[in-house]
Amino acid sequence: MKNQLKNIFAVLVMALALTSCSKDEEATPIVDELADVSKFKEFTNATHTLELYSHSSVEQGYNEIKIRIKDNATNAYVKNAIVSWTPLMHMTMMTHSCPKSSVEKVSLDGTLYEGYIVFQMAQNSTEYWDLKIDYTINGTPYTATSTIDVPASTERRVNTFTGSDGVNYIVAYAEPHHPKVALNDMVVGIFKMQDMMNFPVVDGYTLKIDPRMPSMGNHSSPNNINATQSISGDLYNGKMSLTMTGYWKINLQLAKPDGTIVKGEEITGSVTESSLYFDFEF
Repeated sequence: MKNQLKNIFAVLVMALALTSCSKDEEATPIVDELADVSKFKEFTNATHTLELYSHSSVEQGYNEIKIRIKDNATNAYVKNAIVSWTPLMHMTMMTHSCPKSSVEKVSLDGTLYEGYIVFQMAQNSTEYWDLKIDYTINGTPYTATSTIDVPASTERRVNTFTGSDGVNYIVAYAEPHHPKVALNDMVVGIFKMQDMMNFPVVDGYTLKIDPRMPSMGNHSSPNNINATQSISGDLYNGKMSLTMTGYWKINLQLAKPDGTIVKGEEITGSVTESSLYFDFEF
């Protein structure tokens, strides 16, 4: 009888352990890191294959880019790299870079690294972009470089100009990726050209927004909120109201922290569009 009780107890303990394991497995779903992105580029060096991913095709303007690094010897993806990158436009008379973020790990246990690059100009038949990726794994440095296709955007998503203060600016549309008839969260990047290789974020500015439909009497929309910055070094956030589908021109004015307008015009009865704008049709 005593042995029977021991056996029954052992079976119960095992059943509880199996149930617990089953619940733990159910509570940890498998995450597909590549669910919302597509690979647009792959290139190699002697030791690794670098895979580049994006939500949509890369083009002139703001681009979110993710990287995976595969060890060519084991086919395993590297999870502990420290990554940086340098985009370069090779023009006929000069070479320059563009606004870019640092490259960060997406998740601790994942294989993706991410950041953004703003290609302020498109490639052409004689001028092109390449991307140099430097990375360190367990203290050992590596590098890989490849050309990147950057066609012209069909819509105006980036503005490059000299402001009234003599500073060269880049203002880039980042989000929403897919505008809706709604009050959309709007994200933009505002940068200045420090020199040919450095394009830092400018801090404390305001990007005034005025969406208009030129084909519908140039009407505007309610409840728009100008894009401002909450943390130094970050992108800018605002609200963009779109009341119907069709072609929209998002008229802009860029204001310095003291309120001085460095580019763009206010829309009035006689001024129907700003010289600083984004546009799209949806």
